[in-house]
Amino acid sequence: MNVFPVFFDLAGRSVLLVGGGETALQKLRLLRKAGARLRLVAPELAPDLASALEEGGVEWRAEPLTPAHFAEATLAVIATGDEGRDRAGAAMAKEARVPVNVVDRADLSDFIVPAIVDRDPVVIGISTAGAAPLLARRLRATIEALLPARLGALARFAERFRGAVAAKIDHRQLRLRFWEQVFDGPVASAVLEGRESQAAERMLTLVNSAAANDPAEGRVALVGAGPGDPELLTLKAHRLLQEADVIVYDRLVAPAVLELARRDARRVAVGKARGAHSLPQAEINRLLASEARAGNRVVRLKGGDPFIFGRGGEELDHLEREGIAVEVVPGITAALGCAASARVALTHRDTAQAVIFATAEGAEGEPALDWSALAGPHRTLAIYMGIGAAPRLQQRLLEGGLDPATPVAVIENGTRADERVLTGRVDGLAARVARHEVSGPAIILIGEVAANAKAAALETAARPAERRRA
Repeated sequence: MNVFPVFFDLAGRSVLLVGGGETALQKLRLLRKAGARLRLVAPELAPDLASALEEGGVEWRAEPLTPAHFAEATLAVIATGDEGRDRAGAAMAKEARVPVNVVDRADLSDFIVPAIVDRDPVVIGISTAGAAPLLARRLRATIEALLPARLGALARFAERFRGAVAAKIDHRQLRLRFWEQVFDGPVASAVLEGRESQAAERMLTLVNSAAANDPAEGRVALVGAGPGDPELLTLKAHRLLQEADVIVYDRLVAPAVLELARRDARRVAVGKARGAHSLPQAEINRLLASEARAGNRVVRLKGGDPFIFGRGGEELDHLEREGIAVEVVPGITAALGCAASARVALTHRDTAQAVIFATAEGAEGEPALDWSALAGPHRTLAIYMGIGAAPRLQQRLLEGGLDPATPVAVIENGTRADERVLTGRVDGLAARVARHEVSGPAIILIGEVAANAKAAALETAARPAERRRA
């Protein structure tokens, strides 16, 4: 995000508008709608702009722009369409320390006027930071079509009852639950349909029956965040992230997934790196239960799927023993997501009739696995947490009888922009991991199907330096 979105209250404030043509007219209409006290500077006016001044509320100065015009201005909009005058006006504004927008000249502007969806008092601003204004307008049109026409009426309706709700319910979490019930239920539907009297009756009933002091009911959701690409998140996971009061997340959760969470949610990192745990599992269990008892809706966000080498089962057992309400939302586990991204079919009628998920790291180091069974033919091994244990993994599989020439694929940062796909033979696995300094989250696929591993063709063409086969 290279521009910071803000909303400026211009009601009754002095705004300087420079220009006498169609572009200035467009900005005049917008600023007038915001309640600004306008001062227009232009030696001459186009006919339509002159007609607009007849509506009042605009002081017109029929003269060239000078530094004196910026006195008392809260902000300035320059819309002359002439590069020389635009540059001169921007320079005067900066000298006067008045924030300025020069229409269609982001390089001269202190702020950008976004494409606006207006459902007063609900206002949505869309900006591409000046990179693609047409795209912003198209996004505005899409959002306009999705939003109810009476959305602003719903906001004003809620404002009428804010004081009553705050007086009745002093607990923040309970107030949040109450308003969610309002906006998701028949009260909001009635307002949006124009039946405000009926909505008001229902709202009064809800307010009068609201519990003022009962503790908010907390819960925990164990949510799979998938392998990294935020678009692979399930709809339910996305909804829970928007509802969460607290998000407890692991190191493997991609930042882009966290960006989908509610902005005011408290985030607690408990990430585990190989050989270094920032918070022991027992402490994580206690943290989840404690936050839920405090009335919070907690999302325990895990890379991949919480029940596949994510210790979700341990957390579920602890929370249920503590009497905490808990639900589990599966995610696309690393083996599935990374294999799909690398174009590997984990099963194939000719070469792989079984898939085995295994970990190279157990609770006490090396896991108790039957390596000879894993080394059998016509199957695909998906090895989790295998990078640090690559030498031992290679040795155990070869000792178990696996053909040294068996194809292997290491998929690092799978599904992300910086994905790497390394292919070779199982007898060179450890050397390949070391030579290419694999350090990001990675899945190791072993079996005949791994010979087909490759980065997506379209992605490779678009980002040759990021996605590569080595």
